[in-house]
Formats: sequence, C-alpha cells, structure tokens
Amino acid sequence: MDKNRAMVIFQPSGRRGEVPKGTSLIEASRRIGVDIEALCGEKKICGKCIVRIEEGRFEKFGITSGPGHVSPWQEEEGKFISADRKAEGYRLGCVAKVEGDILVFVPEASRAGKQVVSKAARDIHIDHNPAVRVYYVQVDPPTFEEPTGDFERICRGLERDHGLENLTIDIFALRQLSGALRKGRWAVTVSVWNDREVIRVRPGRVEQAYGIAIDVGTTTVAGYLCDLQTMEVLETVSMMNPQCKYGEDVMARITYQMTNEDGLQRMNDDIIKGINELIEKAVAGTHPSEKESKRPGKTAESGNIQEDGKVYRCLTREDIEDITIGFNTAMHHIFLSLNPEYIGVAPFPPAIHHSMDIRARDLGIHINPSSYLFVLPVEAGFVGADNVGVLIAEEPYKQEENQLIIDIGTNGELVLGNRHKLISSSCATGPALEGAQITFGMRAAPGAIERIEIDPETKDVNYKVIAREAWRKFSAPGDMKAKGICGSGILDLLAELYRSKVVLKSGAFNKADLEGHPRFRKNPDTGHLEFVIAWAKESSIDKDIVITQKDIRQIQLAKGALYAGCKLMIQRMGLHKVDTVKIAGAFGTHIDREKALIMGLFPDCDIEKIHGVGNAAGDGCRTALLNIQKRVEANWCARNVEYIELTVEENFQQEFMESLQLPHMTDEFPHLEGIVPDDILNQ
Repeated sequence: MDKNRAMVIFQPSGRRGEVPKGTSLIEASRRIGVDIEALCGEKKICGKCIVRIEEGRFEKFGITSGPGHVSPWQEEEGKFISADRKAEGYRLGCVAKVEGDILVFVPEASRAGKQVVSKAARDIHIDHNPAVRVYYVQVDPPTFEEPTGDFERICRGLERDHGLENLTIDIFALRQLSGALRKGRWAVTVSVWNDREVIRVRPGRVEQAYGIAIDVGTTTVAGYLCDLQTMEVLETVSMMNPQCKYGEDVMARITYQMTNEDGLQRMNDDIIKGINELIEKAVAGTHPSEKESKRPGKTAESGNIQEDGKVYRCLTREDIEDITIGFNTAMHHIFLSLNPEYIGVAPFPPAIHHSMDIRARDLGIHINPSSYLFVLPVEAGFVGADNVGVLIAEEPYKQEENQLIIDIGTNGELVLGNRHKLISSSCATGPALEGAQITFGMRAAPGAIERIEIDPETKDVNYKVIAREAWRKFSAPGDMKAKGICGSGILDLLAELYRSKVVLKSGAFNKADLEGHPRFRKNPDTGHLEFVIAWAKESSIDKDIVITQKDIRQIQLAKGALYAGCKLMIQRMGLHKVDTVKIAGAFGTHIDREKALIMGLFPDCDIEKIHGVGNAAGDGCRTALLNIQKRVEANWCARNVEYIELTVEENFQQEFMESLQLPHMTDEFPHLEGIVPDDILNQ
C-alpha cells in the first residue's frame, strides 16, 4: 500500500477504503460513501459528527487501529466531547485527520443515512399465557391483635382471591411492598413471575404489565415492546449490533476474543450497552415528542397522555417486567460472558444448551430490578437460539408437510422436516449477501441499490435505491444518488446477470457477448473485469458503482454454501424435494422468490410454495414472551432437532463445488422453464 495513504474502515456500515493521509474523517467518509452528520458545514460548531476511534488489533481487517493514528486532539472538541468520552476514543469527524490505518465507529446519532432494518413484527397467532401476570389484592391493615407482616398479609390475600400458594418475593420488590400498601390504602397490584415469585408491587389497581422480546443478530438487534395483557406490540425498535466493529461474522469475533486479553469483556460491554439503549429507545417511543407535548389539548389520565386520539403510555424502564432474548450461539456466549473459543473448535460444543432465567440486573440490563430475562436455548455451536426462535414461530414440528426453512444472515441456518423428524445445519454464507466483502456492498440505508433489472438485449441496468420511489429509468441521473448495493440488491444482481447473459453458468463474465459494451471493462488500477451498475453521474460518491468478477465469486460462495446445505439435508431425510420453502431473516421480507430460485439459492421448488416469513427469530422471541408454553417447546426443540455438521459429510465438497454454478451444475430446475430462456437454462 502507498505509504502516503491509509485504510479507513467505518462501522457499522462496513464501508472501507484507502484515503490520503491528512484527510479529515468527514472527507474520508464522503469518499468511501458513508454519511456522517455535518450540519455546520465542518465549521466545528454543531458537534454532530462525533465518532469513535477504536483501539486494538483487528485481525478480520488486517489492521491495527488507535487514537495515535489520527491527528492530535484540538481544544474546540472539548465543547462537545467530555473527558470520559475523550478517553474512550471519541473525536469530531471534522477535526480529526487520518494519519494511519483506523477503524471508526459512527454512533447512530451521528449517522446522516440511518440504516433501514427490516424487523417488523408479523401478525401471527399466539396463545396468551405470559410468564408475568398482575394480580389486584386488598388486605386488612395490621392491628395490635393481628400484626402479621406485610408480605404474609399479601400472600394470604393472593391465595384467597387468586389461588396462588407458596410465593416468594425478591428483595427489591420487598423494599417496595410496605410503602405501596400504605400508599394504596391496603390495596395493591402485584406482579408475579411464573406464579411463584413477586417481582413488583404497585399501589392501587393497575391493569397493564409490559415486556420486551429481543433478537440479537450478528449484524442487527431488534426489540419488540409488548403489552403482556393485550399482546399488542407497542414499539418495534432496532439498531446495528455494536460488535460489528470486531468483524462482520462470528468467527471474527471469536478470534478477537482469543487475540485480545480484554476482548470478551469489551464485546460484552458493547452488547449490554446496546441492549440498554434499545430498551431506552423503545420506552421513549411511548412518550409524545417534545413538540407534541407542548401542543394544547392533551390530557393526562392514569399515567398516560392522550392527544389527538392517540394514547401515549409514557412508560419507564422499570415498567418492563419481562424479557425474552435469542441470539446465535457466539452472540449468546458473549452476552453471558462465556468464553466462545470452544464453539469455534470441533466438535463445537456450547457451554450450555438449555434455556436460562437470569435476573436482568445481574447482567446489567436496566429494567424493573426484580425481573428475569429468559435466554432461549441453543441447538449447537453454529445453530443457536435464533434458530430455536424460528422453529417455535413456524412450528414445523406440528405439520405433516416437509418444510425447508432458511434463515439467511451472516450465518445461514437451515431446518428441514415435519412433525415426524427435524434436522438442522449451519452453513458459512459469510457476510457477502449483506454487502460486506463486495466492492460496492453496503448495509441497507438511503442510497443503497435494493432492486435491479438488466435488459437481456441492451444490457442496460434499471435499479431502485432505498428512500426513493422512482426507478432509474423514470429519473434524471443526478436524482438517484446511489452509494452502493445492499443485500436484496445483491441477490437480484446475480440472478439478473445470469438471466441477461452478462455472466455464464459458471459465473464468469460472458466476454463474447459483452465485447465492446460500454458497461463491461477491465479496471485499469486493479486489472479486474467489472460491469457497471450505476454511472458516477448517478451516484453520490462520484464513482461508477460496479460489480467485479471477484464480487460475483463471493456471492457464488455464499449461495453455494446454502444450496449444498439444503441438498445434503434433503438427501439425509431421504427426500427428492421439499413441499415448502420458507425464507426467514431480513431477506425473508425483501427477497424476490423468483430471482432466489434463478440464482440457485436452494434446490428447485414450485415458486408458489416459496414464502418469505420475515424476522421469524424475532417472532419466536415474542411468542416466548407472551406464552410460557413456548419456552417449554423451545427447550424441546433445542434437544430434539438433530444437528448435522455439513463440513464432515462425505460428499460436502463435491456438492459445494457443483452448487457454485448458476443455478446449479447438474440439478434440473423445471420450475424455471419459461422464466429463464432455454438457451441460458440449458447451458
């Protein structure tokens, strides 16, 4: 690398590139295609461009980063950054200049283009049976003749009115009890966990209780704030996993723990802090905005604010009385401060399979201090609680038809079977399908190309970017402001390149067909062949956005791993085909099922039998929050789904190599006839 240039990596976007030393971080972000707020025009007076310089060796990226790799601290930064935050590596992006390789974390508040995280809660049936229930009870005040203790008095009333026996009480709830009884004039609402333990006492009659279900992915974290009485989802909140800076995949994070003495603690601190921020964000959503709260006509009743027909519940963190949480096995271990090293080494055993009930306060989670956090169980080293969440949401173990469920993320998790037998596996798709390792790949944020079409005759490219409704062919070039390609665009792209004959079945560029075409060229700097998706005049980064032969190979490796995993599982079950394919994860919301089949993401299937099921892992966490029977089912699934380690299957390598081709080297795809021209399909 040129000694006058340095590598800058921005997280959580994952964008990276070399810039001349002496470039400000704001300018570097522009060159690389990352949006950082700079409302004052870099006059150092708004403080909106605060970023954090990460310190340490990051093997995943092959760099060492630290505060010494940027220009010295300037006095004007102290107006916006406290001494504590300065010590943590925070700087103003308009002040700090690049002097060496660095990893830069951009906090959410500093991001101009917020990532679009597709984690909406689906409308699915859930039987109401929460772990936390509220009970109203009235008791007689103590007298000299009957001076029974307050807790015993409450227990007697709960047994009399609600049949609850042998209750215990947490110390924090006990500290609330006496004051609440007297404030409520000997009438209180008691929150009871699993009909065993009192976890909260409030004066008077209160009808509501709240909980939050959290799905921690390698890349994103989503939370669903629910009313435990009505099962209504009050707020859906999401954020980038703050651990992204340690690497996009789980093996990178395991490696970071192994190569840094405080690696596990740092990653644990990050996810705990992130979850607390997510909870705070969910709670804030139950309050009117500052602007709304100053408008006339609002009324307050029972702690709520009603305005223009909408009721704001105005919750606090203490109003959250239950949490369910799921993650892949590596994220599970890091969250619990369990050494994840051993799940990265064959035979990949986790520290624990079973679910856990842990006081939230013991993990540093800021909710009602007596409440528990239910950690969903894990299946195996690389099939985690997130997959268990998918299972209890989709319930293939209650169906007769054979379902293939594919949860596409940084790690691909597969489940196949029905009520008679279920098997699962994991395949290393890597982060390519989410935009990482692709030259112009990026997270889903405004300006990301999310849909792509290629004309088979002219090879002209039509595309749509996030945050703009009009497609390219209906827009002026300068209106598109494209920055890169996100996951759904990447899946579209490989299918379109193949269907339009830009690439051959092997994935190689079709040089004979493309000769002389202006979009096809050899990059003069790298020597790599590339195809232009968006011209510089259509972008906001003043560069042509291209797909290279190397990028195509990365996508093929990811899709090949998925296909090979699906095929080996089908063979293991003695099947020739599956009845239904369900695609979970963010891709399950945005994937074009026809194009998924064209690129060969999974074996041939009737297109009408391919369904996107959205964030099924998050739905599973929500079902466990609202129905304790689902927690029992989760533990059953974790121990009764047979896990297959694909990499030790005798013919894995052969199947994987054949799966790299589009849609496959030898397997037939009769359901693509009439969709893909015969001369292309039968190459």
